[in-house]
Amino acid sequence: MSLKLYGLAKCSTCIKARAWLDEKGIAHQFQDYRDVPIPAASLKNWAQELGGWEKLVNRASMTWRNLDESLKSPGSDKEWLSLIAQYPALIRRPLAVFPDASVTVGFNEKRYAEKLGVR
Repeated sequence: MSLKLYGLAKCSTCIKARAWLDEKGIAHQFQDYRDVPIPAASLKNWAQELGGWEKLVNRASMTWRNLDESLKSPGSDKEWLSLIAQYPALIRRPLAVFPDASVTVGFNEKRYAEKLGVR
């Protein structure tokens, strides 16, 4: 399994992460999740691995802040998945699935370097 990044093609943080990976010569795949949605089962598994939906969803984003208040308290996995299906930009980005199958959100050079064994 190779490194897989999920995000938005025009997201500046995704662009920065991809450029860093290219600079380090690290092969990776990128999937824009607006074009190709992430399967619900994967989202659910990753939310659990990260410690909950609150870690997977960027509640500081403009997308979240612009949501109707009635949508901001999902009470079940099904409700979270429905919300993300409607508003994919809520997923923190980039979401990285490393070769060891671990998952992180956001881009941090030090964390990526440690996970990938590069300097």
